[in-house]
Amino acid sequence: MSAASCLLSEDQFLCSICLDVFTDPVTTPCGHNFCKNCINEHWNIKVPWQCPMCKEIFTTRPELHKNTFISEMVSQFRQEAQQKASSSRSEQQAAKPGEVPCDVCTGTKLKALKSCLVCLTSYCETHLEPHLTVSGLKRHQLMDPVENLEDRMCMKHDKPLELFCKTDQTCVCMLCSVLDHKTHEFVPLKEEYEGKKAELGKTEAEIQQMIQKRQLKIQEIKRSVNFSKGNAEKEIAEGVQVFTTLMQSVERSLNEFIDMTEEKQRTTEKQAEDFIKELEQEISELKKRSSEVEKLSRSEDHLHLLQNFLSLKPAPPTKDWTEVSVRPPSYEGTVVRAVTQLEETLRNEMKKLFEAELKRIQRYAVNVTLDPDTANPHLILSDDEKQVNHGDVKKDLPENPERFSNCISVLGKQSFSSGRFYFEVQVKWKTKWTLGVARESINRKENIPLSPQDGYWTICLRNRNEYSACNNSLVRLSLESRPQKVGVFVDYEEGLVSFYDAYTAQLICYFTGCSFTEKLYPYFSPCPNDDGKNSAPLIICPVNQTE
Repeated sequence: MSAASCLLSEDQFLCSICLDVFTDPVTTPCGHNFCKNCINEHWNIKVPWQCPMCKEIFTTRPELHKNTFISEMVSQFRQEAQQKASSSRSEQQAAKPGEVPCDVCTGTKLKALKSCLVCLTSYCETHLEPHLTVSGLKRHQLMDPVENLEDRMCMKHDKPLELFCKTDQTCVCMLCSVLDHKTHEFVPLKEEYEGKKAELGKTEAEIQQMIQKRQLKIQEIKRSVNFSKGNAEKEIAEGVQVFTTLMQSVERSLNEFIDMTEEKQRTTEKQAEDFIKELEQEISELKKRSSEVEKLSRSEDHLHLLQNFLSLKPAPPTKDWTEVSVRPPSYEGTVVRAVTQLEETLRNEMKKLFEAELKRIQRYAVNVTLDPDTANPHLILSDDEKQVNHGDVKKDLPENPERFSNCISVLGKQSFSSGRFYFEVQVKWKTKWTLGVARESINRKENIPLSPQDGYWTICLRNRNEYSACNNSLVRLSLESRPQKVGVFVDYEEGLVSFYDAYTAQLICYFTGCSFTEKLYPYFSPCPNDDGKNSAPLIICPVNQTE
């Protein structure tokens, strides 16, 4: 039997046993042709002797004779096939690293075009030809070239892996299905392949969708970064302007202070110079008279001294310098007055800054309403759920888990778990109140300290003018005026809660470094009415954004 496959176009030149070109063709008594070795091996196994083609049975083993005509024709076909194969091989490319080589090629291995799952062999274009033309080989299963075809054989039974065991989720051969997996569920490899391929297609679509979502998220993040960059640049520009103004104010105040101090010194020096000049002039006149007196006093002539004494000029007029002095200017309070003036300037600049800051914050205004299901039974809510005050009578209400039992408190209906939000509450005419935000999981059934540790970020008024931040104990706040309307601002991601006087735009108090991990709700407590002294309601107001 030939060891090499060739290009042939006629099936009659192929041995029906080995399905290859005849080698030493011989003819049986019934007229059929086979390779000499093939028919002898067949008859060594099969007794009685039978023709593989027509199934004729011979009583004795036939004597085989060489078929000279077929032998010559096969030789001619082999020669032509070799020439054609040689020409074809010169046009084909050698297998590159990573490509599957042809298992049949000798010498230079050409790139395999297909692999046969029956022959467990990979073929180049030339050696693949029989699988495309020979009827027996056409039934073989071809696939794109792969390496390690032996991995497609059952290691236990040396048979092709043709089935898929759904029970054990593994590929098996026909013998496995009968011997080792006989009670299991099987499907052909192609059927399972198509199912898995459809599943992979679905998975791939899901992956592509996930990729697309993440790409969109990247674009969203980039837009956020660009938006943040724009805000940062704007904030820096505004900050530079503010600080430049402040520094200019400080520098101007310093220069004014220095100029005023130096002017005082110059005035003192001018006064001293004038006194000294006048004193020096008197000294000069006095020295001149002293010289005349001294000269006359040395005269020994009686007549001359008496005659000239009468003509001696009178003493020039002089000032009484006893009470005259140069007093250094007083600088007491000069620095204080300069700093006070600067402080006033800074206060005006800070007011402008707070007004601009509040204007930006008011853009995050939300519509807040009160939640009756959380209100303490002593509280009275308005029909529009915008006002709340304390009543003397305890209402008969369901004791639901959301309701405050002991604390005179109520929450807003709206919750927030991201972003920024702002709302304003009128506190005018009240002597006590508490405002802020609270997390969803706060204890609503007991009286506990209002602190960030317990989920409250609030400020309060006690005894008409004692404003405090609630942080375990009350931290007193120093305010220039009594707020009539309080603004509450929250930046969830930044962990910031700020309180503003909505009329004066002054910052009252803020909590920073807060760790928010759950929903936040607006928190309101009008406090007891104190026999009518604190009967005014807390009123959630619409935010009037200043232009």
